[in-house]
Amino acid sequence: MLCNPCYVIYAMCSMTFRDKVNRVVAKIPRGKTLSYKEVAEKAGSPHAWRAVGNIMHENRSTKVPCHRVIRADGTIGGFRGGAAKKRALLKKEGALN
Repeated sequence: MLCNPCYVIYAMCSMTFRDKVNRVVAKIPRGKTLSYKEVAEKAGSPHAWRAVGNIMHENRSTKVPCHRVIRADGTIGGFRGGAAKKRALLKKEGALN
């Protein structure tokens, strides 16, 4: 059996990019947002921001708050339920004025 720090490193290395993205997004606190680029960077692939968008588009898990991921220029970006719903969710959480 691997020691605890080694296990954590091993587990991270064996995760898919999708798993890493979902883990990053799941940790975005209520009232905060990250850009697609920031999520890609935190997931270990700084140039994969479009892949992050595709992963978020396919998300069906309520444990992954994909509405908290926005464009780098601060605009809303896409959302399965539509931009108005995404904006309303972010306003409700205090991430938008």
